[in-house]
Amino acid sequence: MYTSINFRTKKELKDAVAKGDKVTIYAPGLGTPAVNGKDCVEGPHYPEPHKWYASVEMKDGYVVKVK
Repeated sequence: MYTSINFRTKKELKDAVAKGDKVTIYAPGLGTPAVNGKDCVEGPHYPEPHKWYASVEMKDGYVVKVK
């Protein structure tokens, strides 16, 4: 699963969520991600090698917390 923005690092994702940016997630060809609840994301986006992974908490389709 990927975030709507191609974050280079997990810290960039955490900082964006902390400042209130509207970040969504998507799963190309894998189905529908969680609208509410927990999910996992990775980055940077394919075809680059994934360098980070994160567990995220979703609320109303937006990432509200990154672990």
